[in-house]
Amino acid sequence: MTGSNPETGQPTRYAAAPTQPTAAATLPSHRGTFASLRLVNYRLFFFGMLLSNTGLWMSRVAQDWLVLVNLTDHSSTALGTVTAIQFAPMPLLAPFAGTLADRFDKRRLLMITQTLSAVTSLTLAALVLTGGVQLWHVYVLAGAQGVLNALDNPTRQAFVSELVPPLFLPNAVALNSTSFHAARLLGPAASGLLIGAFGVGPSILINGLSFAAVLAALRLMDAARLLPAPRPKGRGGVREGFAYVRGRPDIVLVMALAFMLGTFGMNFQITNALMATRVFNMGPEGYGLLGSIMALGSLAGALLAARRARPTMPLLIGSLAAFTVLDIADALAPTYWLFAALLIPVGLCTLTAMTTANALVQLTTDPGMRGRVMALYMAVFMGGTPIGAPIIGLIGDTLGPRWTILIGAFGVGVAVVIAAIVQRGLHSPDDSRSPARSHASR
Repeated sequence: MTGSNPETGQPTRYAAAPTQPTAAATLPSHRGTFASLRLVNYRLFFFGMLLSNTGLWMSRVAQDWLVLVNLTDHSSTALGTVTAIQFAPMPLLAPFAGTLADRFDKRRLLMITQTLSAVTSLTLAALVLTGGVQLWHVYVLAGAQGVLNALDNPTRQAFVSELVPPLFLPNAVALNSTSFHAARLLGPAASGLLIGAFGVGPSILINGLSFAAVLAALRLMDAARLLPAPRPKGRGGVREGFAYVRGRPDIVLVMALAFMLGTFGMNFQITNALMATRVFNMGPEGYGLLGSIMALGSLAGALLAARRARPTMPLLIGSLAAFTVLDIADALAPTYWLFAALLIPVGLCTLTAMTTANALVQLTTDPGMRGRVMALYMAVFMGGTPIGAPIIGLIGDTLGPRWTILIGAFGVGVAVVIAAIVQRGLHSPDDSRSPARSHASR
């Protein structure tokens, strides 16, 4: 009931599910860029998240502009502090969130976290629209949203595997990124225009209202078509999750690369804002446009990932190596438009690395451990931001905006070199049963 064979795509528990005795025979083809959208529950999830993520990206641009321009005198330290506060709960709470995700109904947990996230966003919108917002308000609400994200993200990541059979999972993970970055294409540019015309309030308000799309999608899903993972026996707590990951050096290596990318490479929220305002002297429209331009590359990367049959470690390492080179070139760009154009391939490499790492962890993890392992993965990937963001912000105030990109790219580059050496050891010619291969064959 718990095993699956990703080579054939016949999940044992799916084929044996008593509510769907012929489910395996009636599954649509898993091939094609949009294969997972043929499954009704995933289709609802995809479009609900597309609308909600558009609001999210509008709010992110608005919050950054609020802190950087409205509440401070272009303080990158303050912007880095807000970012750190928002991501600080992730490494602390995500492992416990993974335990909750493995033990309880993921759909109901998501309904709770999404509802409370709407409340925090609407509260900030009310403060901005009434003119009473202060910097400490942003700090407090960013912290509250960070707690909710720490609970929501691992649950949402693990929930994808309950929406689709295993053979569809790489496609579903990639389409999740497609939804996220399609929204990123629309949200920042729309927010920049709204901020220029009406201020930051409307963008934050739209984000609060957009959570209704996800809540509606979750309620409309057909529970009989979900593929719940087996509940863990015994305590099934955080300790078991750590023990499982410690015994999987292939997953540890993926998590290490994800940590370096999340901590030092993916500070675009800060670096783009600083480059737009302090180097190229652009207004909110110019800043918002950078996010949308970068999303072009991210969206292309997501669509390419959706066509890819299986993720591989060489692809992860190669995409991060290309990211390093392109990010350095972007840091040295002499003009706004060259900087913006280079964000397209940077976004493509970033997204390729993110989807590859995510799918590698999900596909090679036992179903009963997936919630806890994905929680640890999200804690590592996003939990590095509270470390990196204040450092990047301080670098911006002392050495200048370009150095915020250069130092981050250097950190990722060093990690890539070390990972390539370690990977050769994990897959040495005399080791025919490496951890990754043995688990992928289950």
